[in-house]
Amino acid sequence: MQICCIINCLPKCFHRKDMSTVLENGRAGVDTHVNGHIPYSNGNGTMNGTHATNGTNGITNVSNGTINGTHGVNGSGTPWEKQFLPPSLQLEDKARALKVESKLSGLVLCGATLRQVGEVFAREIENGLREKPSSLQMENTYVPELPDGTEEGVFLALDLGGTNFRVLYLELKGGQLVREDVKHYHISDELRVGPGVDLFNFLADCVQDFLRSEGMEKDELSLGFTFSFPMKQHSISSGELITWTKSFNCGGMAGVDVAALLQRCLKERGLKVTVQVLLNDTTGTLVAGAHLDPEVAIGVILGTGSNGCYMERADRVMHWESSHERVHDVCVDIEWGAFGDNGCLNFMRTEFDNEVDRKSLLATSFTFEKYIGGKYLGDLLCAVLGGLARDGVFPAAPTWGELASAHVSMFEEENDVGEWKRTAEALCEACGGSTISRADALVAQHVARVISNRAAQLVSVCISIILRRMERNHTSVAVDGSVFKRHPRIAKLMNKYISLLAPKHKFTLLGAEDGSGKGSALTAAIAARVAARQF
Repeated sequence: MQICCIINCLPKCFHRKDMSTVLENGRAGVDTHVNGHIPYSNGNGTMNGTHATNGTNGITNVSNGTINGTHGVNGSGTPWEKQFLPPSLQLEDKARALKVESKLSGLVLCGATLRQVGEVFAREIENGLREKPSSLQMENTYVPELPDGTEEGVFLALDLGGTNFRVLYLELKGGQLVREDVKHYHISDELRVGPGVDLFNFLADCVQDFLRSEGMEKDELSLGFTFSFPMKQHSISSGELITWTKSFNCGGMAGVDVAALLQRCLKERGLKVTVQVLLNDTTGTLVAGAHLDPEVAIGVILGTGSNGCYMERADRVMHWESSHERVHDVCVDIEWGAFGDNGCLNFMRTEFDNEVDRKSLLATSFTFEKYIGGKYLGDLLCAVLGGLARDGVFPAAPTWGELASAHVSMFEEENDVGEWKRTAEALCEACGGSTISRADALVAQHVARVISNRAAQLVSVCISIILRRMERNHTSVAVDGSVFKRHPRIAKLMNKYISLLAPKHKFTLLGAEDGSGKGSALTAAIAARVAARQF
């Protein structure tokens, strides 16, 4: 049976369905669902832990036991190193399946390789904290503590990170958000690549427009500025842009304090708004997550791009530009999207990664993000299928850019339930109308699984190293981003792999919404509380 494409039939949004799946170690098995919980077994084969996703707050809980490196996740006796491997490709044409598996072998990482990645990541962390050469920025954010339930006040939040940005008004009482007003604005192509001062004047105009619409143009207000680009921070309220990312490339910003520039533009308009906090969306996610769960100490973005941050001991951080005698912990922005830019991960790089990098807008940079970020997963799928087509084991190479992260999620979703027709329709369209058979669709689904599995493994390595570093009894990890929320397997895979890589460290993955908005307002409240304590 064969199927050709149907124009515009691909769904716009994909959501995970509640259904039985195949155990991730490649052996057939069925999860038993009881009251929304999926049994989760530790490395000793005992069912002493569970993980579940709560539809109300997006919390995924994991209690993991000790793994001795010899027992399988489901008691099958699978060696530890092989518990990371995705299921093999099952086709009637065994020779074709073997050729596909051989072509994809570089994307399949076993436990030993992941342990090596972890060792490199740990070394890069230390180097970055000590201000030695490292691909990790390990930026001191100067955020000295997290929400404690006493946050009070009225705050503005400005969220800049994409072509659309937001101005928010938030009111906190007793640590709780009691009012939130939001207005969205669009940033034109001209502003995104023009002079930086024009962009910041536009941001100030939007703040003024928002305040007028709220009848608050004369009010004195504190503002939390979420600026989701790599920065060199000098304090909790000042920092310089290191590099533009995404679709921004404004000129004239070298050595410019972005918070001070925004403050100047606001003052020129007669606004009584003080930029109290400057942070990125990852720090905001950590703070917003800690507002939900006091055990949150790690923040992760797993969306179009990827990054992580965590609460580090202040005495381990070498870069300070202000007094910090009373600071015990401080949030460190890792900027792990650039992990490997110095070549330290070349041992795991494949021909497909090279192609994605070569065709990207930011070649030779953001190495790690190109393995795991939603912006690149579709390109990686294109690259692999193109390679298979050149080797004669796939009908045609997809047109570059025709497959996106949403396709990876959809292929995985269909794979979960044994379907293939939507996959075939999308492939037919991406491959210029080529006829796509069921076997072809299964090959593409297998590629999506291998790509997804590697992405989950790599972000899990980073989280596991931080868990080991922090040495807490239990740590909650606040996670936000489209890949984490929409990919049907990613959360489950992360739970599994973090448990295998940090078996003695209990953790919870917590879905944290809108760190770039609520997180910046909460951080402004924290800054106000800390400042009041010093007088």
